[in-house]
Amino acid sequence: MYSRYIFFILLCTLFCSDITCKKEAQTLGERVQELVEMSSKRAIIRLTGDKFKQFIKATPRNYSFIIMLTALSPHRQCVVCRHAYDEFQLVANSWRYSQMNTNKLFFGMVDFDEGPDVFSSLGMNSAPVFMHFPEKGKPKKGDQMDIQRIGFQAETIARWIAERTDVQIRVFRPPNYSGTIALVILFALIAALLYMRRNNLDFLYNKTSWGLLSICIVLAMTSGQMWNHIRGPPFMHRSSRGSVGYIHGSSGGQFIVETYIVIVLNAAIVLGMILLHEAAVSRGDSKKRKIMSVIGLAVVAIFFSLLLSVFRMKAQGYPYSFLFK
Repeated sequence: MYSRYIFFILLCTLFCSDITCKKEAQTLGERVQELVEMSSKRAIIRLTGDKFKQFIKATPRNYSFIIMLTALSPHRQCVVCRHAYDEFQLVANSWRYSQMNTNKLFFGMVDFDEGPDVFSSLGMNSAPVFMHFPEKGKPKKGDQMDIQRIGFQAETIARWIAERTDVQIRVFRPPNYSGTIALVILFALIAALLYMRRNNLDFLYNKTSWGLLSICIVLAMTSGQMWNHIRGPPFMHRSSRGSVGYIHGSSGGQFIVETYIVIVLNAAIVLGMILLHEAAVSRGDSKKRKIMSVIGLAVVAIFFSLLLSVFRMKAQGYPYSFLFK
């Protein structure tokens, strides 16, 4: 008698669990279908707090989500957020129009003014932040992209996504002819200048002009301008306590404002060396030459010390300093 009751209870339990699984599978299918419809209209799905719970916190999931936490409202004055969003948009559009596009990966964005509860639940108080939410489980340490170290260019984001999801995204950038047009205009101006002064081309043999041009090129290259162009680092870093960092704390990265600081320091050192050289080779007033040499020596010593201090901040444990620490 009891065995019949037990058998009946087991059948009811299995029947109810089967209904629950079907309901969950149907709910998952509906969520995926809704995500597909939204992503077909816009590559980056804008998520509020409720939508974040609906599509990312809800389980089960059979898809991954790449989320950008940002603050694009004008009153937030987050210039870096706008640049990061443009690069993120390139990646999302490249995936949207890719032949490998499947329903296993979606791109979303949470603006602070639209979903402050999402920032609170994730323990985030800064932007921009790129996070990967895997199909199963919670995000791990590597699921948050380290933009301070590797930047946020579209190609960098695509490589990071490939590491986390094994999904290869080929970034397609729209053609940009501004550089070509600028070169054409520059060569046209040079050609016009040479034509107008074709009877007097002595300025082409001016050593000072060529020297200044060479110094400008050297300063631009040694300061890290090309690195900025390749990596796309943030302008500066604002910590969770509100303090602003202008110098990157690692020798493997730098901020854009740090590049400008290094250019100024290097330019000042070059100026001091020029003053010392002119004081040594000129045959003018000895008093004037002495003043030039003292000023040049002071400029070199002060700005070289500042440059060495910047190096000490980036190369942790470097033992040497001069004038400043």
